[in-house]
Amino acid sequence: MMTTLRLFNTLSKEKETFAPIDAQHVRMYVCGPTVYDFAHIGNARPVIIFDLLFRLLRFFYGARHVTYVRNITDVDDKINARAATEHPGLPLNEAIRLVTEKTNIQFQADVSALGCLDPTEQPRATEHIDAMKAMIERLIARGVAYVAEGHVLFSPAAMDQLAGVPRYGALARRSLDEMIAGARVDVAPYKRDATDFVLWKPSTDEEPGWPSPAGINGRGRPGWHIECSAMSMARLLEPFGGGLQCDDPAKNVFDIHGGGIDLVFPHHENEIAQSCCAFGTARMANIWMHNGFLQVEGEKMSKSLGNFVTIRQVMEALGGERFAGEIARLTMLKAQYRQPIDWTEKGLGESTAEIEGLRRALRAAVSGEPSEAVVEALADDLNTPQALAEIWRLSGEARGASAPARRREAADSLAGSLKLLGFDRLVDDVTEDNHALREELDRTIMDASRTAIDADAFERLASEAAASFEAKIKLREAESLGLESDEIETLIAARLSARRVKNFAEADRIRGELEEMGIALRDAKDPVTGEIVTSWEPR
Repeated sequence: MMTTLRLFNTLSKEKETFAPIDAQHVRMYVCGPTVYDFAHIGNARPVIIFDLLFRLLRFFYGARHVTYVRNITDVDDKINARAATEHPGLPLNEAIRLVTEKTNIQFQADVSALGCLDPTEQPRATEHIDAMKAMIERLIARGVAYVAEGHVLFSPAAMDQLAGVPRYGALARRSLDEMIAGARVDVAPYKRDATDFVLWKPSTDEEPGWPSPAGINGRGRPGWHIECSAMSMARLLEPFGGGLQCDDPAKNVFDIHGGGIDLVFPHHENEIAQSCCAFGTARMANIWMHNGFLQVEGEKMSKSLGNFVTIRQVMEALGGERFAGEIARLTMLKAQYRQPIDWTEKGLGESTAEIEGLRRALRAAVSGEPSEAVVEALADDLNTPQALAEIWRLSGEARGASAPARRREAADSLAGSLKLLGFDRLVDDVTEDNHALREELDRTIMDASRTAIDADAFERLASEAAASFEAKIKLREAESLGLESDEIETLIAARLSARRVKNFAEADRIRGELEEMGIALRDAKDPVTGEIVTSWEPR
């Protein structure tokens, strides 16, 4: 039976069954970075969360049927300021291009290190200025925007008088009066009302600009909110028959819009206002999803507190770890995405040990299908804590199940589940040489099924083949640690001899020596003789 995908919709404040507008073209838009500096670890949370949702949608609907758009904001006053500071001798537009190109390269490298897939498209704001101006012209024509002193402003009060569109504040669940009382708004004499917000503003000669819309003389640049309305229109509506030239409201809505909880108001509220008024629709997107806040060591992250941590700094701090990005990703996924998360050194340390445990559990795996329990957990509004509980269960079985076949089955399911969660590099790195060994094992067992004279004989041959397979896996890992299996076996034999004469201090010393070498021991009683038998595996 097909698992039902349910997602929490900020708009309705309820979990809703996800039903795509068109299952052949599932569409998601997520607000991306403003490329003026290194992204901080709080920026990483929506990138990881919506990468996970992208993977889940691809799992349900097929990779070629999902379009994920994450924009790049390369028009912003912070960018202008940094460009002027870093490249004072260059024309501003050239300096801005240098800043945005460098910062975007940094961002893409950082999120790739966190195991995130590239979105289907990553449009830049500067590529969509004409679309922004066309949308602004439409809003003026509909009577919800006006020109004042070289600016174009949107009027929420006028929106509330327009038929067929939602009321302003529906996403944030605030009335206009509440927003006026609680918002930090720019006070300007050219505004009709305090909540009016900028769609277009004039540029000085020292600022980037383009020819202005609405008959305004001179150059100007867009406000922040109009950028995402225009880019989502260009990439998620127009290619599928929607856009400003389309009169069918059903074609001017897409499936999912996401971002951090801090964007609900004013950014996403204003996006809805612009898009719904431009198209005459009741919704911009059917489902709105928002991840919770991130704190660092129990405090709000800020430069003034000295706890401002970038993704790059996290990677550098974990530089000695082979799977630094996977450690950070696991840490982020431990909290359910709508809940706040506390980013701590202790949490990173725990994740470091857990990633190493997963690596050991995968050592005999080839990638299989994800566990049904992991899929069901993720389908329940990305319930990553529940999904990870199943991961730990599979990891335990892959390392500790008594039957070799069950260990291999659990390891394969673990590998598939980890790939769905975005740990591709970990799985591929550990399992890349396993396929040939597993094919050899399967052939041996198949041959035994044809040649064995009875069930007992088959069981014996299959057990011998499984033991040979596991021995080869162990030998390969020991060699990767620079160890010789003969040396390990000699030490194990010496330990068992010490145990037989009750020299437990010497037995413990040898165990400690092996642990320092990276070898974990497991003692068990032989079911026939009752004697202690010791097996080993790389830690």
